[in-house]
Amino acid sequence: MAVPSLVWCPFPDEAEAGRVADILLDEGLIACANILPGMRSLYVWNGEKGENREAGVLFKTNSSLIERLVVRLVELHAYDEPAILGWRCDHAAPGTATWLGGLGS
Repeated sequence: MAVPSLVWCPFPDEAEAGRVADILLDEGLIACANILPGMRSLYVWNGEKGENREAGVLFKTNSSLIERLVVRLVELHAYDEPAILGWRCDHAAPGTATWLGGLGS
């Protein structure tokens, strides 16, 4: 049975995050996208320290779709190498588990 899963990904701005979220909703790969605008990112990339404003997105999906979702995010994302992290949620409220478990059916 599919287990609720989450995927985290930062985007360059809220508009780009919304554009990608709309596509993923239409394709049935997610049930919800929580967009967190105005995120301050401090990082080291290719040996250089940096700072940017980004919009973070928490995508709600299930374990049967998570691999396809990650592949699709890489295809749609504006960054050459987007930071994408996904994980299974072994504990969820019954209604949430049912909602996300029905994706991809």
